[in-house]
Amino acid sequence: MAKMLSTPTRKLVAASALAMVAAAGTLGAGFVNTQPAQAQQVGTEVGNPPMTGFADLVESVSPAVVSVQVSVEAPMQQIQGGPNFQFEFPDLPEDHPLRRFFDQFEEPFNGPNDRPNRPREFMQAMGSGFIISPDGYIVTNNHVVQDATEVSVLLEDDTELAADVVGTDPRTDLALLKIHEERDDLPFVEFATDEARVGDWVVAVGNPFGLGGTVTAGIVSARGRDINASYYDDFLQIDAAVNRGNSGGPSFNTEGKVVGVNTAIFSPSGGNVGIAFAIPAQLAQSVISQLQENGFVTRGFLGVSLQDLNEDLADALGLANTNGALVTEPIEGAPAADAGIESGDVIVSVDGEGVENARELSRVISQRSPESDVVLGVIRGGEELDITVTLDRLEEEEAAPETPAEEEQADPEATNSYIGVAVAPNPDGEGVVIEDVDPQGPAAARGVMPGDVIEQANGGAISQPEDLVAALDAAREEGKSAISLRISRDGVARFVGIPLEAEVQEQE
Repeated sequence: MAKMLSTPTRKLVAASALAMVAAAGTLGAGFVNTQPAQAQQVGTEVGNPPMTGFADLVESVSPAVVSVQVSVEAPMQQIQGGPNFQFEFPDLPEDHPLRRFFDQFEEPFNGPNDRPNRPREFMQAMGSGFIISPDGYIVTNNHVVQDATEVSVLLEDDTELAADVVGTDPRTDLALLKIHEERDDLPFVEFATDEARVGDWVVAVGNPFGLGGTVTAGIVSARGRDINASYYDDFLQIDAAVNRGNSGGPSFNTEGKVVGVNTAIFSPSGGNVGIAFAIPAQLAQSVISQLQENGFVTRGFLGVSLQDLNEDLADALGLANTNGALVTEPIEGAPAADAGIESGDVIVSVDGEGVENARELSRVISQRSPESDVVLGVIRGGEELDITVTLDRLEEEEAAPETPAEEEQADPEATNSYIGVAVAPNPDGEGVVIEDVDPQGPAAARGVMPGDVIEQANGGAISQPEDLVAALDAAREEGKSAISLRISRDGVARFVGIPLEAEVQEQE
């Protein structure tokens, strides 16, 4: 019969538990501590980590860890040597002097793409995975099985079983497999329900370099890592040795539960340097459950362009801190715009849970179901609002706007504002065009360039240079040390917070 695997129950936290009881016992019912707060030495009651090793844990969970073997058709340019070697013939005219050379090959020369009888060539690749159910559902990485023509898994006892790809999710680099054979007795492991903490022990089991059954140990080094893999990055960083072939394998906690799916390494050499990244169990479990049920993943879609806040923008917008995501532009006809979200709004929470930045907001929304309602906490003009939005379904990844190329900045003779820019009416529409930028001024220091169009200043629309001056004056009268500008460059809008200079430079 199937067996769920975990480590034997151990009393590893008894000392800490007793310490907590003892501390709690010093406070009677109704006790009110009226003593002033005092500095305290920390780290004196954390106890010692267990030093008994991980042998019992490894023995228990290893049967559920598999090697994933895939066959992928090789591109023509990667086929070299051997009896099936094919040369990519150039497309030469009949009278070319090299034509005779190519004609001596056995196959007739009919151009570079005319090889209908060329045998298909395949490459073998390997990764790792782990069984999550007795009937043979297996978690691995998308990049392990991507474009695979055949997939099989090798169990700890060297039993090889064919498997199908149930579904993949490239955005989180997760995939779900299912073995062909009807089984209900396979060993399996479970995802952890508690989030991993920095400093927790982790044990990685996998198939590095095709060796199979390899165990390494370390700790969780950091959480919430963004490695620019996708807009939903939220990786655990671990220092257990992870190498090529470990991809898709599990990292276990000391209870034998999966806390992460190993997916990437940071390495100049391609080998382990002590920095690896794993998909957290909570995210992995959410994605895998959708793959198991539907074969694909659906995500909520809000429909806004976002940017992070910095100190200048927070000050210009009158915010207490830089937490939240600044809306640069709601997409017309998308859920956010339909619900009343506006450019310049700062979204600080979703259903009462705070969000720190634009990436976290995108990740939270992506984990909501389409057609579900979310309540966004919004700050607009210093006022706190709750706006309910009915999410749509995210159909495809929105392309991030390209950063405009650096332009040579003009050396202006004079500027007409506190921020070091000279502006003129925009002949192409709304806003004012920046004609010159003082290279020593605060605007230049924040990346503002000639040709940029200022559409809003201090939260209001502008259409004439006088409007910008008025907005700057208003910001100073409000006691702000910076002003927010909505700037458009090559059709892409963004907000910039620019410190205000102490004096106005008169335009000549």
